[in-house]
Amino acid sequence: MTEAPVIGVLALQGDVREHLVALAAADAVARPVRRPEELAEVDGLVIPGGESTTISKLAVLFGVMEPLRARVRDGMPVYGTCAGMIMLADKILDPRSGQETVGGIDMIVRRNAFGRQNESFEAAVDVKGVAGDPVEGVFIRAPWVESVGAAAEVLAEHEGHIVAVRQGNALATSFHPELTGDHRVHALFVAMVRANRTAESL
Repeated sequence: MTEAPVIGVLALQGDVREHLVALAAADAVARPVRRPEELAEVDGLVIPGGESTTISKLAVLFGVMEPLRARVRDGMPVYGTCAGMIMLADKILDPRSGQETVGGIDMIVRRNAFGRQNESFEAAVDVKGVAGDPVEGVFIRAPWVESVGAAAEVLAEHEGHIVAVRQGNALATSFHPELTGDHRVHALFVAMVRANRTAESL
């Protein structure tokens, strides 16, 4: 077995610890990332849920926004959940003032589309590329994807709305798989990171 990939979790805000646990369970070396020098040491990155405007502003403040954009452009695997999905969108339908995104997926995302905090819910979601039973998705002030470009692949829908998308090495879900104890979506991302690392070494 090849050496475990090193995958960072952007540790500016949100459910960082849960992602670190899920990545470790999926056979990755997981570590928090806050600064450019920490970003430079990982094979892939998870952008967790939280508040997308806050994450955006903190990423700029900590000096990681531009290096992160550059690495995503260069093909580093990245996975965003909930607010992380918003961060990976090339366009936000209703951005807050001063809100920036990393980009990487040709999609338009609507913030808080599934409602407010008190309208959070769980739902079984069939995710393309994840074998077995549906994934139990936790939706907390979750976005949905209004539309995707030709390069983006829809992996899952819920009630007619797109909730999981992949484009190349970028993966995004509206929901939080890290909160359920089911690590199959993280395992999918770890496999993407492994495949990318293998391709780069050829």
